Amino acid sequence: MNRCSKGKLRDIALMCGLLVALQPVHAAAESLSESSAGGPSSAASSALLAPALLEASGARIGTVTITNASIFDLENPDENKALYKLANHLHATTRPAVIEQQLLFAEGEPFSAQSLAESERILRANRYLQEVSIQPVRQENGVVDIDVTTSDVWTLMPKFKLSRSGGKSNAAIGAKEMNLLGTGVSIEALYESNVDRDSWVLKLKDRNLFNSWYGLQLNLTDSDDGYNRALELGKPFYSFDSREAQGISLLSKDSIETFYERGDIAAEYREQARAYEIYRGWSRGLRHGWARRFTAGLAYDERRFSAVADSDYPLSVVPVDRQLLTPFIGFEMVQDRFEKSSNYDQINRVEDCFLGTRLGGRLGVARAGSGSDRDALLLRIGAQTGFGEPQTNSLLLATELSSRLEQGGAQNLQLGVSAKYHRNQSEHRRLYLSLGGMYGYNLDLDQFHVLGGDTGMRGYPLRFQTGDKSLLFTVEQRYFTDWYPFRLFHVGGALFLDVGRTWGNSPVADSSNKLLSDVGFGLRLGSSRSGLGRMVHIDLAFPLSNSSDIDGVQFLVSTRKSF
Repeated sequence: MNRCSKGKLRDIALMCGLLVALQPVHAAAESLSESSAGGPSSAASSALLAPALLEASGARIGTVTITNASIFDLENPDENKALYKLANHLHATTRPAVIEQQLLFAEGEPFSAQSLAESERILRANRYLQEVSIQPVRQENGVVDIDVTTSDVWTLMPKFKLSRSGGKSNAAIGAKEMNLLGTGVSIEALYESNVDRDSWVLKLKDRNLFNSWYGLQLNLTDSDDGYNRALELGKPFYSFDSREAQGISLLSKDSIETFYERGDIAAEYREQARAYEIYRGWSRGLRHGWARRFTAGLAYDERRFSAVADSDYPLSVVPVDRQLLTPFIGFEMVQDRFEKSSNYDQINRVEDCFLGTRLGGRLGVARAGSGSDRDALLLRIGAQTGFGEPQTNSLLLATELSSRLEQGGAQNLQLGVSAKYHRNQSEHRRLYLSLGGMYGYNLDLDQFHVLGGDTGMRGYPLRFQTGDKSLLFTVEQRYFTDWYPFRLFHVGGALFLDVGRTWGNSPVADSSNKLLSDVGFGLRLGSSRSGLGRMVHIDLAFPLSNSSDIDGVQFLVSTRKSF
């Protein structure tokens, strides 16, 4: 069900109410009986089951039926194959209790069109589910029965990853199960090698711990240059009508970080970090289409930097240590406005596009001698809004400002802005434009902006430019096809142009970075049967530069969340 504005809901309710007014109440009841028996009045029945009308009539929820299908539909002749049967047999289907726990409604409660629509979005956000539909199916004496229908994807994924971007290769081998025994628990173990380090990684994630709204994330990484330990446990504002939230996060890290100049390492340093955060949130829930949320908590962030012993790089650039213990308060208001779409950022998948407005901010206070090494105010504010409709034209705007105010001035001030425009040209074509910029002032040395093959400039080596200011503009002509090889993945393509640069101060390079540009084309593979839920990008990019130290073509293979 499309998420409608309040005005649209009124229009639907009035229209449906007119249909009811045109016939006596007893005729409507007879019509409903006939339609349930396969009679000719299905149109009238559909009108009576319109969610806005049901809510306006004060209906209550009756029986909630959950039907979860396996990966392949064996009643479809194209999928009634031996291999697909084997996949269904080996796959542990999501348990009904896991789906039921994530519903925002229950039997006996007042019917709410908003709760049905948001429950769909919550379920669709799970990477182990492919399709989700929640519909009222029967209504009698003010009691409405609800059908919840979902289907699974294959979730046991061997991790044989080989990707290339910016002239560098990344590889990984391991396994990931995103729906362990149908419980919704994700566990991953792998060995990963990239341009920065070689690592053994173990990850665990459960969004609904012990069938609750509490979530758990655990990340344990041992690398050839150090380690990373991260834990998050808490109950978020899981819905617009959530009234409370609380959580805690812990981080311990030791690693070697690098500065780059024109795609090559220029200097390195060691970073040791310890951090934790604990918070509590309150809200009055969803009021007139908006949720307003308040948070308060305590955050600790300690970063120690040092030179790398026996470094291979003669240049030594080391950031300044910092230690901040900050009580904080926060505020957020977010509008409940979503629209369903397809062929937007994915291929042939239902997508929930947020086109509402979100405003938020957070203020923390650090005091020297009270767990911090300085007096400072920590500020972060952000805003996001959307215009239009995803099936025609849409524009998404966002901005965020963060800074520390200390010694009478701004330190590590970062202002980011972005704009994303989608124009739907036809069922199989979409024009996409993106503009993003970052402005930095008095940045901490570990916070400078980089631009290259791994950050949007696809025709250049990774981390090719470094500065405290950056700008990136992208144009993509996207193509969506009906090609569905082996009924496993959807195929698309793109033509693209990237233009960008960094400038200003830099830890190691000169500040005369020139404007970069590239053109290229690529193949997009959208996984429809696996829990990866990601797009495989295979691109050829050509830098529009006469520099002799840049290859004339860059070959990139990667997985990304969107087209």
